[in-house]
Amino acid sequence: MQYAILYNSASGNTQQVAEALEQALANEGAEVTFVKIAHGGAADALAVSNAATADAVLVGFWCDKGSCTQDVTDVLAQLGSKRVFLFGTAGFGGAPEYFDRILTGVREKLPQDAEYLGGAMCQGKMGAGIRHRYEGMLAEHPGDERIQAMIDNFDAALAHPNDDDLSRIADAAKAALGL
Repeated sequence: MQYAILYNSASGNTQQVAEALEQALANEGAEVTFVKIAHGGAADALAVSNAATADAVLVGFWCDKGSCTQDVTDVLAQLGSKRVFLFGTAGFGGAPEYFDRILTGVREKLPQDAEYLGGAMCQGKMGAGIRHRYEGMLAEHPGDERIQAMIDNFDAALAHPNDDDLSRIADAAKAALGL
């Protein structure tokens, strides 16, 4: 079987998941092509070309305002008639319902004739600038439980993606692909 892994990663979290998927599929004897979806669509032609010959396409994204980036949207739009598994990372969350909502929204960007095989997500670490912004917000609003929860989530996200996340997403992908 031939698979294409196309991914977009801003901080390295989604790339880490993509690499784990590549290894997991290779361990199953699959042929895997691996393409980063570049900002501005620079790799879109290469990504779509690799997807055209693949038995299934695994598309990875980082969560940008509750969805994927426009670069990923542009690639998804070109995956008509393909079998597609989605995977992603998000700084917020950990709750399956939150991840499901993101996956549902990204899935809707696929052409109607694409076959959605499933998806999986995990939390990913965020840049230090975000924590500094949260700390500034808390300094302006001392005791604000919502802002403190954002800081606590930031701290929890530092440990992700971890080995359990990578294994869980690889297992979900292998099951969806029938491996």
